[in-house]
Parts: sequence; structure tokens; C-alpha cells
Amino acid sequence: MKILAIDTSTAMATVAIADGEKIIAESQFSADRTLSSRLIPEIKRILVIAGWAVADIDLFAASIGPGSFTGVRGGVATMQGLALAAGKPCAGFSSLTLLSMNFSLSSRLVCPMLDARKSEVYAALYDCSTSIPSPVINDCVMPPDSFLDQLRQTTDKQVIFAGEGALRYRDLIAGRMADRAIFAPFPLNPSRAAHGATLALELFESGDCFAPSRLLPVYLRASDAEINRSSKLRAFNP
Repeated sequence: MKILAIDTSTAMATVAIADGEKIIAESQFSADRTLSSRLIPEIKRILVIAGWAVADIDLFAASIGPGSFTGVRGGVATMQGLALAAGKPCAGFSSLTLLSMNFSLSSRLVCPMLDARKSEVYAALYDCSTSIPSPVINDCVMPPDSFLDQLRQTTDKQVIFAGEGALRYRDLIAGRMADRAIFAPFPLNPSRAAHGATLALELFESGDCFAPSRLLPVYLRASDAEINRSSKLRAFNP
């Protein structure tokens, strides 16, 4: 089972190819404002390393969000196009689940947190005591202080915080959580597409793969364009 997995939900993009449970190649690269010009060349580069062609891939997998609207949309569209051309299925996984995979087999709960802008975060809480994380608080978007209130009501245990949102709101988290907050070391804040290959293999084995047309982004909130369009419609139809 040859798998191509990507995550483009943040400014740090990642691509990996795997043969079953064996990682063949992986890369991470800063793609802020350059994703459209760098993603396909990076996929081609690691395929060359493996000596594979796109037609050799059996499963195309991508994070479907939440995260950057442009990044998620671009990654999903790329996987759709490649899978359609190869006539192969797709698998989609949460970008927050993917980030929590950095802490698989941890005895502590894990809170992946991405910066959602507008003074909000994309966040969740996972039990990572097994190889595949289990959600304790499902993926959501809200102000960080509101999420921390929900988290404190959910558990009184120590929690590992990771991701760009945890970095941005570190002082707030430390103030609210005190010694219950553990902050991930910096190499564990970006996601890894190799973990996406693991999630994709799990999805394939459980029968949760589908045609490319069904690989769709999950944004959790409306985009700025949708919000502006709704505001204009309300203005014309008071």
C-alpha cells in the first residue's frame, strides 16, 4: 500500500510517502504565501527520491482542516487532482488529530491548538495513550479563553499544548492553567505528514476511504469572503 500524505493547514507544509508502515521520504517546508508554487514540485521531489511515479500511489491522503482556508483548499484540491488522474481513492484526516500524533503513546492529554486569527483558535483535546488519538473535546473554533474554560471543566490533569496557537497564546494558557500546562518543545509544534500516512493507513483498513470528489475541506467557520457576502446580502435585504 503506497501512500502519499500531505498537510497544508498551516504555514509549515509537510509531505510524506510511505509503503505500508514504512516511511520512504518526508519533508517539511515553510510555505507561507508560496504553497501554490512549491507543493507540486515538493511532491515530485520526494517521489523521485523513492523512484515512484504518481501512478504508483495507491492512496492519496490530506488534512482537511481546520486551518488556513487557502492552505487547506490548495492541499485538498491537489490531492483530488492527483487521485483523479491516477484513478485511486482518497483519505482525509483532521489537522488537529495529525498534530496530536506527535505525542502518540503519551500518558498525558494533548491539546493541539492552531491560530484561527480574529482572536480565536482551532483547538481540541485528545487522549494519545494509544497509537491513534481519541478525541476528548472535538475539533472546534472559539476564543482561547473560552476554550480553556471548557478544558478546565473537562479535566484536572496536566495537558500538553502544541501548535502555533499554543505559541501565540502561551502567556494566557500559562496564566489560566498554571502548572497543569506543559508546552511542547519547538520541534514538536509543526505537524508531520508521516503521521498522516499512519492515519491514512488506519482509515484504509477501516474502510473509510472514498472517491476524490468526496475529499472536502472542513473549515469550522465561514471564510471572510462568505462573511462579507452575507453582510452585503443583509444590507440589501434588511
